[in-house]
Amino acid sequence: MKFLDQAKIYVRSGDGGAGCVSFRREKYIEFGGPDGGDGGRGGDVWIECVEGLNTLIDYRYHQHFKAKTGTHGMGRNRTGGKGEDVILRVPVGTEILEEDNDTPITDMTQPGQRFLLLKGGNGGFGNSHFKSSTNQAPRHANPGLAGEEKWIWLRLKLIADAGLVGLPNAGKSTFLAAVSAAKPKIADYPFTTLHPNLGVVEIDGRGFVLADIPGLIEGAHDGVGLGDRFLGHVERTRVLLHLVDGTDEDPGNAYKVVRGELEAYGHGLTDKPEIVALSKADALTPEVREEKEKALEAACGQKPIVISSASRENIDRTLRMMVRAIDRDKEVEANQVPSKLEEPWRP
Repeated sequence: MKFLDQAKIYVRSGDGGAGCVSFRREKYIEFGGPDGGDGGRGGDVWIECVEGLNTLIDYRYHQHFKAKTGTHGMGRNRTGGKGEDVILRVPVGTEILEEDNDTPITDMTQPGQRFLLLKGGNGGFGNSHFKSSTNQAPRHANPGLAGEEKWIWLRLKLIADAGLVGLPNAGKSTFLAAVSAAKPKIADYPFTTLHPNLGVVEIDGRGFVLADIPGLIEGAHDGVGLGDRFLGHVERTRVLLHLVDGTDEDPGNAYKVVRGELEAYGHGLTDKPEIVALSKADALTPEVREEKEKALEAACGQKPIVISSASRENIDRTLRMMVRAIDRDKEVEANQVPSKLEEPWRP
């Protein structure tokens, strides 16, 4: 299945049904009069968050969604039925934005979550609604109200506990393949990863979801390379694992390049806990390894962990560090969001 994380679609709620102009004309019934029913309400446009989806590919070829018009009113005071709703089913983690692709409407983060995007138009009144002592035979009815319409953007941001960042060929996909059952594309040329990959990692009986995104290069925030559009997939993570290629001539500069792109992107990525790792240690001699480790430590301000996905050196230690960082972030979040039961009683 092709991965698609952004789509622009047109949505429109249904028009309300028109009211009916009708009069009773039964034989042998002495009192006639207006009996036109009201029109039914137009269909609504709903967004529903469902499990089992991980892409927006369904909205690549179907981009216009219109709810049904309400049924018109009928004689004998029969009210028209409500128009059929449109339900847009999206993956967990989908953000709904206005046409400017910047103003948020809602964020779908929980399976089963539903959001009313557009309300259908109300149905028009039939002529029986207008009868009075001075107007006993009204010959007019209201048309239904028009529905609402707009263009919106759907943007998928994968929900993962941890994220991998780094330059192309830093060993991110190799790391993901080594610690999970994911099978990302791995090759010895840049940009082998063209879309995000997810893997479930297990260590010491604990599990968490790890996201691997395409590599960043200098100028990604200006659209260089694959740009920074995939950084949205690590916005929701609790910790970042920053991999720096140990075979790079200047690992300190490689770290600063990616860090600069994270700062240019914003959205709180630079505030997340970061674990810095020097990868591909199996390809380094002890002298070169020590030299690269010191250069990276001087650039990032913390002692990096030296790893090798091929020989699994320090892989388990890195995973345990990520689990501890995830737990700390969850604890901070729990302390910041008071429980509803702890809220003071108010009259």
